[in-house]
Amino acid sequence: MDAPIVEVDPIHPQPRIVERAVRVLEEGGLIAYPTDTYYGIGCDLFSKKAIERLYALKDRERRKPFSFLCPDLSDVSKYAIVTNFAYRTMRQLTPGPFTFVLEATRLVPEMMQTKQKHVGIRVPQAPLMLEIARRLGRPVVTTSASTPDGAVLVDAKDIKKAIGHKLDLILDGGVQPNEPSTVVSLVGDQIEVLRQGKGIIV
Repeated sequence: MDAPIVEVDPIHPQPRIVERAVRVLEEGGLIAYPTDTYYGIGCDLFSKKAIERLYALKDRERRKPFSFLCPDLSDVSKYAIVTNFAYRTMRQLTPGPFTFVLEATRLVPEMMQTKQKHVGIRVPQAPLMLEIARRLGRPVVTTSASTPDGAVLVDAKDIKKAIGHKLDLILDGGVQPNEPSTVVSLVGDQIEVLRQGKGIIV
């Protein structure tokens, strides 16, 4: 059965819709949602079953962990080792269209770390997802809404048609162009742009 589509204001999200999304995540479900870079698909960081479903949906190799989003910088420090340098850098760039690569703490499930024990973390400029993560109390694993063959899905109807049967809830925030985040490694207190995307480092 296809996931229901629920209209949401991505800037001023309705509390009842936030609560509905949180319930789905708590129950190990997958949701689709607009962000500041693209429509994403995500789940609770601590739901192994949901992460397995996400890997299957994306037909993704297990050695390529997904990134996850946190509601704020103080939350990031629970899941990654944040040095003074990393904190200063992220404070200037968050919330925004960046994914930061950092060393993981022991809280992060192994299946969400690279071989080097690194993780990718976002604090997006997306009030809807920041509020959902805040209410959930845990990070939300996130990946772009696309089909296994790489076709990008830019609105809720496309998502429902292509992969709705594999999701539990679709949050409709209108059309969202696909603009990937800029991936920045801060490991070793060095700034290294691993992928140039929407975010610009001046």
